[in-house]
Amino acid sequence: MKQQCHISFVYGSWFIVLCGLIFYVIKGNYLQACFWVFFIMLFLWLYVRYFPSFSRYMGYGSIADQPAKDVQQINTKVFLYTGLGCPFCPLVKKRLIELRSKMGFELNEIDVTFRPDLLIAKGIRALPVVEVEKAHWVGNATSEQLAIFIKSNSIKI
Repeated sequence: MKQQCHISFVYGSWFIVLCGLIFYVIKGNYLQACFWVFFIMLFLWLYVRYFPSFSRYMGYGSIADQPAKDVQQINTKVFLYTGLGCPFCPLVKKRLIELRSKMGFELNEIDVTFRPDLLIAKGIRALPVVEVEKAHWVGNATSEQLAIFIKSNSIKI
């Protein structure tokens, strides 16, 4: 299974939160509506936070990192497109932040959860997406893979 989060999962999880909220509000159970939102948000946070511990049991395999070797300073812009509820986004973000300190590139994170216009314009169907110049990396990546991707897609000056 590819280590990426399809955008339908991100929107589906928010749709479930909204449907539950609407259901309890229509029934007049405002306290249950608050509990619903709180516990679903807590579940999503726990899912993303502890995903590395159980990802292999869900069929994603290992998401262990491989440190980048032979990194060089690169003057480029890197864009990271993320979404709330995607378990791979925080992993890739952490790896890019560590690489930024070694490689010196500019990192811009863009949350596309509530930006369907951007999803359509960029053709994003899964997250996370790392963009360097016009090249895209979709899904989870090790630090080594990210360093090679950034280096090979940067414009040489």
